[in-house]
Amino acid sequence: MYYIDPRFDHKRTPSFLNDSPNRTHEPVIIGRPDHAVSRSLIASSALKVLYRLKDAGYQGFLVGGCVRDILLGITPKDFDVATDASPDEVRSLFRNCRLIGRRFRLAHVRFGDHIVEVATFRAEHGGEEPDDEGSIEEGEGDAEIEAELAAEPDDRRVLDDRGRLLRDNIYGTIDQDVWRRDFTCNALYYNIQDFSIWDYAGGFADVEARVLRLIGDPETRYREDPVRMLRAVRFQAKLGFSMDPATRDPIPGLAGLIDGVPPARLLDEAQKLFLGGSARRAFELLVEYRMFEHMFPATARHLAAEPDGMASRLLRAGLESTDQRAADGRTLTPMFLFAVLLFGPISVAAQRRFDQGVPANLAIAEACDEVVSTQVRRISLPKRYSIPMREMLALQPRFHRRSGRKALALLTHPRFRAAYDFLLLRAAAGAEDPALARWWTEIQELSHDERIERVEGMPIESGQGQPGKRRRRRGGRGRRKPAANPPA
Repeated sequence: MYYIDPRFDHKRTPSFLNDSPNRTHEPVIIGRPDHAVSRSLIASSALKVLYRLKDAGYQGFLVGGCVRDILLGITPKDFDVATDASPDEVRSLFRNCRLIGRRFRLAHVRFGDHIVEVATFRAEHGGEEPDDEGSIEEGEGDAEIEAELAAEPDDRRVLDDRGRLLRDNIYGTIDQDVWRRDFTCNALYYNIQDFSIWDYAGGFADVEARVLRLIGDPETRYREDPVRMLRAVRFQAKLGFSMDPATRDPIPGLAGLIDGVPPARLLDEAQKLFLGGSARRAFELLVEYRMFEHMFPATARHLAAEPDGMASRLLRAGLESTDQRAADGRTLTPMFLFAVLLFGPISVAAQRRFDQGVPANLAIAEACDEVVSTQVRRISLPKRYSIPMREMLALQPRFHRRSGRKALALLTHPRFRAAYDFLLLRAAAGAEDPALARWWTEIQELSHDERIERVEGMPIESGQGQPGKRRRRRGGRGRRKPAANPPA
């Protein structure tokens, strides 16, 4: 049964959401007949965790995006559990469990390749709160910090001598835990005891109305953790929600706070924004709310100078292609994504080197290094992404060589497939001749003998040797005949 709390007015943020950290009130209870969350829609691994917690006498709730997605008819990617059991108590219940996290300890219960994340209810402390529970902050692995953490009890808040939050293990109840969450649609708790949904913040009605609303005073919550602005954009783009005006209006004026977010954390958020199937819409919202210029400053400057230029067309086409691949269930690579996002400034840096006579592939590789060295100050770009990106872009000039058997060697290059996809993207954006893209598409469909016949019949392009002539071997004039009367 759905018990309506008269204090809820879904046209505005309820005033009691901004009360003191000790606020408590009874939740709205949505009975099983009045919601769409069924156990048949919940992963069996998550159900095992919930039932074992219940049988051991603990509370167990599905919470967050998985409840929201089921209500929306979306298959959840992950299932998160909240409980009143401590991390050590959770570990004692599951042999397949390990504890992770530095700022807040979490239990990861593994079932094959699937992990169910179990978090203990938390109380508020008034400081910065990461919305992604269990995320590893920049500096993970520092020996001094780890030693300090090991010496501290698990139920204390730990700060270093600079006041930086190292561990946040202030456990609480479900009535306190709900106010730590960011948006009302993510603050719904599915109770395994009676299959009801507990709603403290009006999230159930907001999901039905498809409205994204921040819990608490928006400006205060954004200042606590600027990443919440990026999460607001991601949910608006992904779910197709409209953003509540009180949640939306402060964002452009506070966008500069993103400059203070650690680059490693921004990398994680950027991948969620652009690899979740709604990259094109997320980009448009980031530009509208003036956040894109703080994430990709060089690209933003290039787009402002040439709003209808080649790089702008390529970026939009690339993001649309990324969304299509996500919809088709095909592989998405961050390396390709960042090549699309940074291609504008890379092309400018490469052109400077072309004009100085630097060979094309070397010019592109150096331009990639130049742009990446600046970009990592805002968003961390690990070498596992930047090096393949540089190799893929440096292959682009080789597509112009189509005569001679050596041209076929490009087909066996480890980065050929990604480079070919990028060639198609450049052709679609008007940065390359579409006939070139068609030629490389056709050559892949031919047999080995047909490929040889095709490349040997191609006219010689400038810069290549003449056919039929043997090249002189490097390393000198070759061996000379001995003299008839060698000198002493």
